[in-house]
Amino acid sequence: MMVFLLHYGIHFVVPIGIAYWFYKTKFWPVLWIFWGGILIDLDHFLATPIFDPLRCSIFFHPLHDTGAIALYVLLLFFQPTRIFGMALCLHIIADTVDCLL
Repeated sequence: MMVFLLHYGIHFVVPIGIAYWFYKTKFWPVLWIFWGGILIDLDHFLATPIFDPLRCSIFFHPLHDTGAIALYVLLLFFQPTRIFGMALCLHIIADTVDCLL
């Protein structure tokens, strides 16, 4: 239960805090972008089985591999893409925590 709460807390609650703390004037658009970062989980449909509770997403699925993660980090360095990079990196952090636990 703790793993579930931590994983989904990072996916859904932490973005609320970041959007509120750093982007008050653009809270809702930024929050929706953060929550939209979950869309990279669409790559799970390429795996068989689609969901395996014992499988770590990191380095397994195409949008969770080294090249994709490097791109997400690169997005952080440019103002127009920074929020998208933060959303995607936050997703990777959530999945990494899930794998570690």
